Amino acid sequence: MIDNKRVLAIIPARGGSKGIPRKNIVPLCGKPLIAWTIEAARNSVYLDRCILSSEDPEIIEVARQWGCDVPFVRPAELSSDNTPGIAPVLHALTTLPELYDYVVLLQPTSPLRNSADIDGAIEKVARNGYPACVSVVPVAKGPQWMFHLDARERLVSFLTDTPISTIRQELMSLYLLNGAVYAADVAWLMSTRSFLSPQTAAYVMPEARSVDIDTPLDLRLCELLITVF
Repeated sequence: MIDNKRVLAIIPARGGSKGIPRKNIVPLCGKPLIAWTIEAARNSVYLDRCILSSEDPEIIEVARQWGCDVPFVRPAELSSDNTPGIAPVLHALTTLPELYDYVVLLQPTSPLRNSADIDGAIEKVARNGYPACVSVVPVAKGPQWMFHLDARERLVSFLTDTPISTIRQELMSLYLLNGAVYAADVAWLMSTRSFLSPQTAAYVMPEARSVDIDTPLDLRLCELLITVF
């Protein structure tokens, strides 16, 4: 709870991963991948409840073993490759009998995100007047130095209306969604059906906590970062 308003966290974890089979429960430094997110949520100052949204019996069992609440089984039609990321959130909000003021989406593929990141995004929504906040990471190399090739293999600037600078310090600071934390006012989210809008605020995270596991290489990188830090 924050300022007498209730906060729900939702961990979406379907069973049909392609890049890394059974990705959401693959071992990472001695724990199932999803356990890292469950533990971060349990250490949050503001979360009143953290639930799993999954259709997969094994993922459900693992999540329960690590202390995550599983109030329902997600319908199969909301668990396909083409299911929009917002769908499990809206389903959970309309399925749970109790009401919440704020909701936080925590993807299990961001195991290095910590409880302070979760609480920081919640604070931006609850105390700074933003309807939503999403986590981002600074981009090391932006599109100002990106090109495509024409039919004669000549460089053509990706940003055709932007002068090309060779000085890194002159480049605009850019940020990339890192997938770690999505927070929003529930009423606003139910109306807009998206965390992203011109009113959405950013919670900036360092690169070392922004790995989004998509491939086996990402998994190995996370192992290295956990070992080093």
